[in-house]
Amino acid sequence: MSQQENVGSVKSIATYVDDLSVTMTQAIDEITNINDDTQLLALNARIEAARAGQAGAAFSVVATEMQALGAKTSQIAGQLASQTSGKIEGLLDVIGSSIRGTRLSDLALTNIDLIDRNLYERTCDVRWWATDSSLVDALTAKSDAAYGYASKRLGVILNAYTVYHDLVLCDPQGRVVANGRPDEFQSIGASVASSEWFRAARDSRSGDEFGFQSAHESSLVDGRGVLAYSCGVRVGGEADGQLLGVLGILFNWTDFAQEIVNTTPIADDEREATRCCICDSTGRILADSWGEQLHGKLTLAGPDRLFDQPKGFEMQKEGGRRCCVAHAQAPGFETYTTGWHSVIVQPVDQ
Repeated sequence: MSQQENVGSVKSIATYVDDLSVTMTQAIDEITNINDDTQLLALNARIEAARAGQAGAAFSVVATEMQALGAKTSQIAGQLASQTSGKIEGLLDVIGSSIRGTRLSDLALTNIDLIDRNLYERTCDVRWWATDSSLVDALTAKSDAAYGYASKRLGVILNAYTVYHDLVLCDPQGRVVANGRPDEFQSIGASVASSEWFRAARDSRSGDEFGFQSAHESSLVDGRGVLAYSCGVRVGGEADGQLLGVLGILFNWTDFAQEIVNTTPIADDEREATRCCICDSTGRILADSWGEQLHGKLTLAGPDRLFDQPKGFEMQKEGGRRCCVAHAQAPGFETYTTGWHSVIVQPVDQ
């Protein structure tokens, strides 16, 4: 059964339970009304028996018993009404939570799936562009003219894409020797030797491998939020050639990720109180509809339980309110996965 069909089935059950609640309430009300009439009849019978004196004594006993029976019926009907109402309300709450949790966990999965699919393309980009002859020639010739031509070539690539802040070419020591937007970002001459993405590509064994650094603010692009992918530039552009340097691509993470969490299809009356975010396995917030991306850590009552399953939800107390916390782990695409988590937190009184 698909998620949509599952949600539909749950909604149908909720409707049936609600109808049952109405039917039970009506039946109990009818019993109460009949019992009230019986009590009144019994009272009138006792009055008439009293007027009849000794002749009505036996009838008085029957009327008294009718009143006692009516009192018991009234008590039972009241208990039934109270118990039925409480249990049905609890059942509706469980069903309502299931509907909400299923819907929100589906949205969480959609968000992280979009990210994984899109970022898979970045791994393909960097491995392909690292074989460009202008980059190989620049790192071989090591001349200003060759570096200048490489910058122009990187600029041409950037003009065809809107998802990158910049592309940077580095020598084996980690010094930036060319970049695609030199007029906008003055990164040439900067050292990235300690950067995670540079070291990963420098230490790679072939051009089929790529380096990666998670979301961070990069000084190479004036402190903007990026994801960095990298690949070794090798002799002849061959996958098994000797390493000449490293190409780094600085993906515009902030605009991409924030657009996804900010446009999650949440109802207008739920949006303000609902938090949509992407975080890594430590809880570090990478994207956040509440604006704490790259500067905060997600704290939940039971993140270990949630993060250990591919997809699900729990009812938890968050910020003093009872909330539905929905989660989905990155499913991966082709051979790539971020391993990140998508979380949506929504108060249940929405």
